[in-house]
Amino acid sequence: MADTSNVDAFVEFERVQKSYDGENLVVKDLNLAMPKGEFLTMLGPSGSGKTTCLMMLAGFETATHGDIRLDGVSINNIPPHKRGIGMVFQNYALFPHMTVAENLSFPLEVRKMGKSDREAKIKRALDMVQMGAFAGRRPTQLSGGQQQRIALARALVFEPELVLMDEPLGALDKQLRETLQFEITKLAHDLGITVVYVTHDQTEALTMSDRVAVFDDGRIQQLAPPDKLYEEPENSFVAQFIGENNTLEGVVKEITNGVALVELDGGEVIDAKPVNVSTAGERTRVSIRPERVEYNKDRLSEDAHTLKAEVLEFVYMGDIFRTRLRVAGTDDFIIKTRNAPDVERLTPGQQIEIGWLPQDCRALDA
Repeated sequence: MADTSNVDAFVEFERVQKSYDGENLVVKDLNLAMPKGEFLTMLGPSGSGKTTCLMMLAGFETATHGDIRLDGVSINNIPPHKRGIGMVFQNYALFPHMTVAENLSFPLEVRKMGKSDREAKIKRALDMVQMGAFAGRRPTQLSGGQQQRIALARALVFEPELVLMDEPLGALDKQLRETLQFEITKLAHDLGITVVYVTHDQTEALTMSDRVAVFDDGRIQQLAPPDKLYEEPENSFVAQFIGENNTLEGVVKEITNGVALVELDGGEVIDAKPVNVSTAGERTRVSIRPERVEYNKDRLSEDAHTLKAEVLEFVYMGDIFRTRLRVAGTDDFIIKTRNAPDVERLTPGQQIEIGWLPQDCRALDA
């Protein structure tokens, strides 16, 4: 067999499979290569295999088949504590009977580090997460957000090259989550560490990551930078899972010059970019993002596709208007329009014409 190892890969999964019962695969033939310093998020619904992949990388689970390498070395048979990997969990996993400083000292003592080195590293790690003043407190005297900062400091204190994070912000409120998302990303980039982050929160994945691996049914459905994932989903699952999305069902009539002519189930005919359809007669789901659809006549370009629509709901959301329409046989077609002085406010029952550019419309698998 040819050597498929990626020369620049720091973390590498090669044909990794995992089964708990010997029959059903939770992770199916996973190939993934990460360069040093990358912030990669594994995103997907519950049971998609993302956490199992993280646990195999950490050493808490063993791969049924395949190889996992760290910096070119197979780690399949290396126990977790010898992998030199920092870990941050959702439930903080701090020792309640120890002070903050003692919690941070623990991974350093395990590594047989001298007292003065330990103190310098603990101070540096606490300062990094803005918790320098809390060294003498116990975890029970801290808020959830403070405890998560300490858990982060403990993962970074021994200066690992790889840090794994499993839903670390899941238990925090929205505002605190957003603050910590920004801080964790900045810290990772400033320190140049490699991060594998697991979440089912797509906003978190899009705002924090260099690349996102979208998992479903034990496989990576798409691996790409956040903007590419959102703008260019490769299949229906990714289009529906990442962000809000409109889908119209139909049949491909023809594909010419890289354009698919699709007859929608309501009888309307539209152009779309053929992404994973290849022949006439195939069923397809056409995908259009809500912010790519326009209803202001003077903003519609000459190349735009237009369809008749009925307004079902018009919601004022401050920075945007969110309109739900009946279009081509579906009652769940959403438009998001930026709140601007020249945008008409619609009323339920109103008949309008909507439009979008053909390149914003993707013909995906049915």
